[in-house]
Amino acid sequence: MFRGKKYQNSAKQIDRAVQYDSKDAFELVCKTASAKFDETVELHVKLGVDSRHADQQVRGAIVLPNGTGKTVRILVFAKGDRAEAARAAGADYVGEMDMVEKIQKEGWFDFDVVIASPDMMGMVGRLGRLLGPKGLMPSPKAGTVTPDVAKAVQEAKAGKVEYRLDKTNIIHCPIGKVSFGPDKLNENFSALIGAIIKAKPAAAKGQYIKSCVTASTMGPGVKIATARLV
Repeated sequence: MFRGKKYQNSAKQIDRAVQYDSKDAFELVCKTASAKFDETVELHVKLGVDSRHADQQVRGAIVLPNGTGKTVRILVFAKGDRAEAARAAGADYVGEMDMVEKIQKEGWFDFDVVIASPDMMGMVGRLGRLLGPKGLMPSPKAGTVTPDVAKAVQEAKAGKVEYRLDKTNIIHCPIGKVSFGPDKLNENFSALIGAIIKAKPAAAKGQYIKSCVTASTMGPGVKIATARLV
């Protein structure tokens, strides 16, 4: 894969053979981020589980202590008092069948998070094929199917992130922006990795955290030492 000069210069500052302490890793990520925009910093954690087995799934959500630095657009499926509460909490879009049809007929996806009250899931279920592949389908495990939609909206706005395994047993999750600096990024990292460790399935055998890499949007990956994480 062709890499530009900025990337190559950044990559020279990182020793690929070294697993860095998390604080040092985020200092390197901030130092090597060379784009003209405020890059997102992501964490990629490979786990020693098999996502094909239901008893080895790792999924959950956590409010990062310093947020994500991203403005989150929230769609809420609710009616009556819950709909009013969602609006008051800051939801960007609130509706019922009108929103289902807008997504189905217009291919509308101008939102980042979908929250639904339990009584709306029969209706929202019709959107499974559209929302599922985009990782937008509400779920009780992620706290996005809940009777307290207002609280869910507030948490999402505050920087709640959902983590889940992909087919290769890796969790990919944003933990902030380069402008946060190493300390805040490290705090968010510690909160997320703590939640992932807590979510370790009982059926998981052997080494749980296989590898941990962080990178900014346009920057090279930096390996984080995993031995002291577990």
